[in-house]
Amino acid sequence: MNIDDWKSQIKRGTLEFCILLMIKKQPTYGYELINTLENYPILSAKENTIYPLLHGMEDKGLLTCYEQEFQGKTRKYYSITDKGLSYISAMSVEWNNLLDAINKLKG
Repeated sequence: MNIDDWKSQIKRGTLEFCILLMIKKQPTYGYELINTLENYPILSAKENTIYPLLHGMEDKGLLTCYEQEFQGKTRKYYSITDKGLSYISAMSVEWNNLLDAINKLKG
């Protein structure tokens, strides 16, 4: 197994959490998420990854979506729901547990 495969597995497991954290700060549209994630190479993802995640989180009730026109184009903005905030809280606890365990194993 090479390091790129491992990084891909890490990304798959954490991308939803990171997207929710970004949207928690402010309503965001998909392309803006993609651009922001590009600042963190291990988290960068393409449209064919981000949009299905957004739609899935909307279907689960974690996000809501509204359309807004900007410079003649319609953007879909995503905002977090109360259910999404609760989910982030639960994910944060588990994330911290994971980091604690890893740090203990590293010594």
